[in-house]
Amino acid sequence: MDKFEECAVASKRTQMMEETRAKLIRAARKAFAVKGYAAASMDDITAEAGLTRGALYHNFGGKQGLLQAVVDQIDDEMVAKMLAVHDRAASPWEGLLDEGVVYIEMALESEVQRIMLLDGPAVLGDPSQWPNQNACLLRTAQTIQALIDEGVVKPVDAEAAARLINGAALNAALWIAAADEPRTVLPKAIDAFRQLASGLLKAEG
Repeated sequence: MDKFEECAVASKRTQMMEETRAKLIRAARKAFAVKGYAAASMDDITAEAGLTRGALYHNFGGKQGLLQAVVDQIDDEMVAKMLAVHDRAASPWEGLLDEGVVYIEMALESEVQRIMLLDGPAVLGDPSQWPNQNACLLRTAQTIQALIDEGVVKPVDAEAAARLINGAALNAALWIAAADEPRTVLPKAIDAFRQLASGLLKAEG
């Protein structure tokens, strides 16, 4: 086998692996959203994907690893929505607020509610400690620092402010997800979030 053939075989193998992972993530996402993590069996997931348990273990190490992959995928989608909202905002400050608000609003979406805010923390631990939160925290801190430099926000430690802003949005979303009547809680949570965040604004004059 020459180098060209070796590359072709390697490329095909990589493609098949990616397709296998995608099938398992798609099946797991559906099962976790409908049944919940605890009730969704690996046999159900692999049957839905048309694969074996061996494929699941090989690619994700087990059910928990598969949940992590699903969480990562949904998180990427949530970040994309937040960035889109930020880009449409009238100002960087409004963009920061709108990002937090849309994150809180996503707590009403069934997949986000069940997988990200209920089962995810129960199985994977405190969501504020998840690896993907570091990038989000850094981006928020950079936005706040820019607003401080522009004189929009009071002189405050940007990382501290970012941790509190992101933490407020996360806890608001967790509150909504766990509430008996999430839609009743939503406007209260958003109003309180906006009021808290506005305390960072520098007084005019």
